[in-house]
Amino acid sequence: RPNAYHGSLLQDSVRRYLQLPADQTVLILHAKVAQKSYGNEKRFFCPPPCVYLSGPGWKLKQEQMKARDLGEAGFRVCGYMGLDSMGSSLMETQKLSFEEQPDSKGFSCAKALYISDTDKRKHFRLVLKLFFSNGQEIGTFHSKLIKVISKPSQKKQSLKNTDLCISSGSKVSLFNRLRSQTVSTRYLSVEGGAFIASARQWAAFTLHLADERCPRSEFPLREGYIRYGSVVRLVCTATGVTLPPLIIRKVMKQYALLDVDEPISQLHKCAFQLQGSDRMYLCLSTDKVIQFQASPCPKEANRELLNDGSCWTIISTETVEYTFSESLACVREPVSPVPLIAALQLTGGGDVAMLEVQGEYFHAHLKVWFGDVEAETMYRSPKSLVCVVPDVSAFGSDWRWLRYPITVPLLLIRDDGLIYSSSFTFTYTPEQSCIPGQQVLSDVPQDSDKLLDSIHQEFTRTNFHLFMQT
Repeated sequence: RPNAYHGSLLQDSVRRYLQLPADQTVLILHAKVAQKSYGNEKRFFCPPPCVYLSGPGWKLKQEQMKARDLGEAGFRVCGYMGLDSMGSSLMETQKLSFEEQPDSKGFSCAKALYISDTDKRKHFRLVLKLFFSNGQEIGTFHSKLIKVISKPSQKKQSLKNTDLCISSGSKVSLFNRLRSQTVSTRYLSVEGGAFIASARQWAAFTLHLADERCPRSEFPLREGYIRYGSVVRLVCTATGVTLPPLIIRKVMKQYALLDVDEPISQLHKCAFQLQGSDRMYLCLSTDKVIQFQASPCPKEANRELLNDGSCWTIISTETVEYTFSESLACVREPVSPVPLIAALQLTGGGDVAMLEVQGEYFHAHLKVWFGDVEAETMYRSPKSLVCVVPDVSAFGSDWRWLRYPITVPLLLIRDDGLIYSSSFTFTYTPEQSCIPGQQVLSDVPQDSDKLLDSIHQEFTRTNFHLFMQT
């Protein structure tokens, strides 16, 4: 009985959550590669790793803490970020203090992180620990894998070394350093729907390879690796704001090279010429993004002279997003590890359909829910959960008669009621449609359910069998 009571309470909580989701999201943005420091020289990660806190759940959590008389200072979010080899000592990490932005998101970045030459690893992850200022731990969150490089490759890149190449559809960051000074670094960003050069925040852009043969308005995309001389489009991942079609050029000693056709590599210097223009390039002027007209090189027709503001450094970026909701649960433990769903694999069908949930950070205290219906769940590994797909009748008997597709959100819920939402849904599709002109019964006696069920199952099997035969 206690289990049934707990299950009923949990189901009510899930229903309230689905009506008014109060999610808390932690978003980590970071570069895909990091340049190693040597000796006493510290090469800080560029662009610096950023953390954004978003979702109505943060405000709700703070209001709950306020109600418990913890005071203003008790519910501010603070954090520490470091490399995953640094251990648990907070002295070895960088402290983060979050500021609220106009869009109500909390923002902070770790500007002083670096990897020394004594660290011999080829890859590492960033570790973010979040707390409320009263000392209550929120959780620990990891970045994606970051590749360590010694310096930008000067050689012509081979597509055999795809780790350093940049593919169409991947995310990149662009930054500019005047006279190679770190303090002058500015990042291409978007603010108020316009492109800007920001000294504080950077945006991730999806870099698309465009089809040159089609009109500009159509903007069809192509697959493959980005090469110099290609026509590309830059789309801001956060706002969707897009720059006009651009031709990406290799930069060498402040010259744009017009005849280079080779794959682009991480931390390469490049320039972006507006397609169809008379030597006009994307350029920054203080905090503004403008167009700059390059000068032709009198001695070499395949080169154009740029100014400092037109030379950008390109680097691939990664985004990892953790979403959870503790608004309806009495959570005493940290929310981590926060599971991440990457893919779904359906096997079987009919009365016994199994769904494998693939991803990261799974554990034995998780259950898969289809909307407000709990599924029988089996833990396989940190990367796999398997569950029995609930019968569609669990979502209401009306579906049995109306026969329309029904889509439910897929949730992972911890034993203590902590909800982890996802972008995945599950759709039940009817096996056969109603016969045209047939009346749908609105009131069916309950005692006829078993008979109707057996008729429906037999009809479905027969139809399926005939379909397979034909």
